[in-house]
Amino acid sequence: MATNHISVPTEEERLSHLLEISESLNDVRDLDTVLESILHQARSIANADGGTIYLREGDQLAFSYTQNATLDKGDHNTQSVNSYAAFKLAINRKSIAGYVAATGEPVNLEDVYNIPADSPHTFDSKYDKEIGYRTRSILTVPLRTTRNELVGVMQVLNAVRDGVPGRFTERDQLYISLFANTAAVAIDKAKMTRAIVLRMIRVAELRDPTETGPHVNRVAAYSSEIYRRWAARNQVPEDEFRRNRDQLRIAAMLHDVGKVAIPDSILKKPGKLTAEEYAVMQRHSVTGACLFGDAGSDWDAMSAEIALRHHEKWDGTGYPGRVDIDAEPIVNGPGLKGEEIPIFGRIVAVADVYDALTSRRAYKEAWDEDDALETIRQDAGTHFDPGVVRAFDEVYPVVKVIRNKFAD
Repeated sequence: MATNHISVPTEEERLSHLLEISESLNDVRDLDTVLESILHQARSIANADGGTIYLREGDQLAFSYTQNATLDKGDHNTQSVNSYAAFKLAINRKSIAGYVAATGEPVNLEDVYNIPADSPHTFDSKYDKEIGYRTRSILTVPLRTTRNELVGVMQVLNAVRDGVPGRFTERDQLYISLFANTAAVAIDKAKMTRAIVLRMIRVAELRDPTETGPHVNRVAAYSSEIYRRWAARNQVPEDEFRRNRDQLRIAAMLHDVGKVAIPDSILKKPGKLTAEEYAVMQRHSVTGACLFGDAGSDWDAMSAEIALRHHEKWDGTGYPGRVDIDAEPIVNGPGLKGEEIPIFGRIVAVADVYDALTSRRAYKEAWDEDDALETIRQDAGTHFDPGVVRAFDEVYPVVKVIRNKFAD
């Protein structure tokens, strides 16, 4: 319903809101989820149409997350595709982001197409031309931890005032700079969490050459995007969606961590496994679940669930089925069927098989893309949940970008 009056928040209300959103970042674990939340909140603080976060990688800034309300127009695939784009900037004074990273000074520009000639930095309009957008105002701030270490740079762009493009005020700059301090700490913590997970993956990679960083990053990103679409179709409440997606991204990376307990003679066998060897291989799902057996958090519980259930099949022919993971010896039971299989197991099943089909292995070449897609679609209703396959199809444009970003 239209209204003739929009209340302007007081300074006290703005500070209270800033504290609330800063506190909420403490509950987020996954790096990409942190970046998404930070940029969303920064845009809300400054009434910005879009924004970008660059993360420091050595002497460069890596384009790591972006949002743009005008370009997205409700199409979340567009937003996700942009967020997985990969390019880098040098940390120097030539670009706006590079200048802020190099000097530690915020930059607030009213119109980037009319930067004074004596300014050290310039604006490259090439990206605007490619995507059909007109950047005007930009506010760029450094992201520094409490140890004064640069983790990256955040930009918000095109301030909107009463529906009209405008400039970012000094007050906007103050609040964004304050928020950037908290954001940098959250990013640093999330990066450490991801580093720990990737170290666990490297341990698994020593045993299983297929369990690589790129593979688990792809499976995790595919799973996250599939869940995004599935959750929208199934009307999952926003708070629940954000919490689950945050945990899923990390838990999915550890789906095959139980392979560390499989003998090399089986794990690294180049040929086809015998029935007896395959039965031993199947134990990795139970072993993986046992690693998270004493679930101390929702993330532990989801990690155990995914490890245990990502080889179940929609028609009940998967494994390990109804099994006592504490029994010795472990005996697979009748397979779970349909929605008996937890949703995150069903999602990772599609993501994992798709990546296995389209990746080269010691025992096979990568499948042709069309053949892999046809197999996934044909197996909907037997191997895979048809609703999950439909969600996979709907985010396939994002899947292709993810494959390029995390290529072997």
